[in-house]
Amino acid sequence: MDLKLQGKRALVTGGSRGIGKAIARTLAAEGVSIVIAARNQAALDATAAEISSESGVKVVGVVADTGSDESVRNLIAEATRALGGIDILVNSAARPGGQNAVPTLQGVTEDEFNDHMNVKVMGYLRCARDVAPQMIEQGWGRIINISGMASRNTGTVIGSMRNVAVTAMTKNLANELGPHGINVTVIHPGLTRTEATEGVISRRAEATGMTEAEVERQMAEGNSVKTLIDASDIAYVVAMLASPRSIAINGDVIAAGGGVGTAIYY
Repeated sequence: MDLKLQGKRALVTGGSRGIGKAIARTLAAEGVSIVIAARNQAALDATAAEISSESGVKVVGVVADTGSDESVRNLIAEATRALGGIDILVNSAARPGGQNAVPTLQGVTEDEFNDHMNVKVMGYLRCARDVAPQMIEQGWGRIINISGMASRNTGTVIGSMRNVAVTAMTKNLANELGPHGINVTVIHPGLTRTEATEGVISRRAEATGMTEAEVERQMAEGNSVKTLIDASDIAYVVAMLASPRSIAINGDVIAAGGGVGTAIYY
């Protein structure tokens, strides 16, 4: 199926590694020119060169901190200059979660809470706010927010709160921007294989005395397909939502964890 993405222009935050990098790679393979944003220029340059070489499309790295209004304004301006405009925004920049021990209630600090909410929730909102005017002017756009299954599961209070907030933001933006041809959606990845996964498996194996293969099998038991979902699997979902063919999906959640949990959502 032709997703009709050839020639579109995308901004992917958190795009130098992990799920963001996989998203940028998949969109580039569909003919989308891309600006990737992160905080490390060297990592951005390496990823941009890698994806551009694979796909033959323009990929540019722009340093940005989504926790800063000024930095996001500069990012949108730089991305617009580099690409000539922005059709697709993928919000994926956030503090990592799920790689270390989750703090108990007494271990949660105000600084940690504010940092997570500022970078992920307000960061996503900043990017959407600053890119929306040009999408409204051109009468089309896609905003895709990467959230997480912690929005549906307990176990990490800050993780759940930040992801629930992203979901609520998504529906509000969808209702406001939908009449202008802009669809806003949210994806909930579950446990996902990225570049960091090998280190997580190694540390767990050392701590538990299990083999790395046993740790990976245990991790895969958390979903109904019994397979550790890869970042590329999330990227395929993003490509579908970024397509003009996704007009029927707006303001909604796509759970992409391989079937996490037993609750029924309707």
